[in-house]
Amino acid sequence: QVQVVESGGGLVQAGGSLRLSCVASGSTNSINAIGWYRQAPGQQRELVAIITRGDNTNYADSVKGRFTISRDNARNTVYLQMNSLKLEDTAVYYCNAERYGLVYWGKGTLVIVSP
Repeated sequence: QVQVVESGGGLVQAGGSLRLSCVASGSTNSINAIGWYRQAPGQQRELVAIITRGDNTNYADSVKGRFTISRDNARNTVYLQMNSLKLEDTAVYYCNAERYGLVYWGKGTLVIVSP
């Protein structure tokens, strides 16, 4: 079992920055990948960024060059640094961890980007 908890959301003006954190606990030793997803009102959940155990990363086209995913293994934490935020980045951001084909989701953290 793996648990993930997101934090760091909030209200930010367009052009500003936020850093989200995803802390994993439980059986973290065999996590294959941790991803950040987001879901805007009335929209489907979409992948934002993902980092694998081998430190390979992948980003949605809409956030490339603005968002950076990274991790601190000592803290079992994955970060999502979000810069140059846009109104359309407003969403609930979820973290998930994949381990042996099972996916564990957090409850999300809300990001609101204001004009």
